[in-house]
Amino acid sequence: MTYQLTAPLLDACVLGIVFQEDSYGYTLTQKMRQVVDISESTLYPVLRRLQKSGHLRTYDAPFQGRNRRYYAITDEGKGLLDYYEKEWTVYKGQIDGLIGIRNDSEADETAEEEIVAIEESAGEEPDENEPETVETEGESDE
Repeated sequence: MTYQLTAPLLDACVLGIVFQEDSYGYTLTQKMRQVVDISESTLYPVLRRLQKSGHLRTYDAPFQGRNRRYYAITDEGKGLLDYYEKEWTVYKGQIDGLIGIRNDSEADETAEEEIVAIEESAGEEPDENEPETVETEGESDE
């Protein structure tokens, strides 16, 4: 996918995952990678920032003889996630209006078909099992 993931949107995604269930770094990265192209080196600073700002808390739990550091959302984090959800709804609606997107499942199916057609015409073979990715700011190829 072409669109870049900004810091607030990245924060919203992380908070959304942790809101669903407490997670440790590796599982957070894997869940994010299902949707966006992100490395652990990009994600861990986000987790530290959200923890430092009081939106996430951490705790350690034993797993197969080792401790895992889990991230849990705080009440402040839930409030920020609620704010991000409302902002996203407004922003998405505005962008949809600018580019003329219809808000129905037929439009979603048409868009998916058109993306596949564009990829095929560009010589790319679409992989239906591979998640779409989003370029992230500040990510380096190491």
